[in-house]
This record gives sequence, structure tokens and C-alpha cells, in this order.
Amino acid sequence: MAAPPARARADYDYLIKLLLIGDSGVGKSCLLLRFSDGSFTTSFITTIGIDFKIRTIELDGKRVKLQIWDTAGQERFRTITTAYYRGAMGILLVYDVTDESSFNNIRNWIRNIEQHASDNVNKILVGNKADMDESKRAVPTAKGQALADEYGIKFFETSAKTNLNVEQVFFSIARDIKQRLSETDSKPEDKVVNIRQDQGAEASSSQKSACCGS
Repeated sequence: MAAPPARARADYDYLIKLLLIGDSGVGKSCLLLRFSDGSFTTSFITTIGIDFKIRTIELDGKRVKLQIWDTAGQERFRTITTAYYRGAMGILLVYDVTDESSFNNIRNWIRNIEQHASDNVNKILVGNKADMDESKRAVPTAKGQALADEYGIKFFETSAKTNLNVEQVFFSIARDIKQRLSETDSKPEDKVVNIRQDQGAEASSSQKSACCGS
């Protein structure tokens, strides 16, 4: 895809593509909605295939446009979403702290990254629904931190419902990617990474899912 004219990209210094992955129902769409729109709903439409939102943030005096792709966690959509690994510059691995199986499956998701994503992709581990009562928690914070340490990646616990650490997660991975780009790119114009926006963004289904917590 040809680079856009200068005036079309003058409103940002970096364009960064992020990917949200993890099992169905862990709250990926709710995290994205909270970060992009500042809203939350307990009754969310299950993501079909791929959807994305854009938010521009300020990082260290630079304007960074984040294009955040939300993937479907269901197995039947796995072949659709693998194509989006290749262009991702950062990947958020999301599990539900009240669902141990979603945590155990993180290793499978990391294997998918290793198979399909670029070698230098930034990764971050996210334990969502941290607002839930401790009696419902199935994955201790220390266990999440230990897994992140094993893979050498950062770890946050979040709540899309209360907005706990949501901004911090996206800003943290964006800052790491910006730093990587600034170290590897010598020309200002090379820092703008162009992502095709006309790839399928099938969005909705009438099926409701309480993916976001209580």
C-alpha cells in the first residue's frame, strides 16, 4: 500500500497496530471499548472475526495513533485472526482472573504468536476482571506475574468495569513499541508504519455475551 501524502499523516508521528488476543469471554472487547470510548457495558456483543478502533495518544511529546484490533476468541474464527498476527507491532494477551482455563490457554496463544507474528513483536500479559470479588478469583496475581516473568514480558491486572490499569496497559506497550521504532528507524518518514484499513472488519452478532465481568 502506497504511503499516504504528507498532509494525510501530519496529525500523528507514529501509527502503531496492536492486537488483542485471548479466549472468548475474557473481556477483550470491553477493554478496547473502555480505552477507546471510555465506556463499559455488561452486555456485550460477541466479536465475529475482527473489529478495530483507533485512538490517538500523546507519548513523550509525540502523537501516536493506535489502531487496535479486537479478535474473536472462538476456535472457529482462529483461522481468520491468524492473518492479523503478521502486521501486529504489539500484542496484548488477555485472560480472565476468575477463569483458570483462560489463563492456562495463554501458552497456546503465545505459541500462535511464535508461529504467525514477527519475531520482534512486543507482548504484554493482561489479567482482566480484577474488580471481581476475591472469592471468585481463580488465578492469583503472583501466578500471572510468574508467567510474564517466564516469557520476559510485562504484566498488568486490569478491570474494564472500573477502568483499573486500562490506560496504563495500552500506554505501556505503545511506549515500548515507539522506543523500538525510534531506535531502529533512521528517517522520520520511516517511523510511520502504514497498516491496511480495508481488510475485513466484520463486527457484530446478535448473540449477547457477559464477557466483561459482573
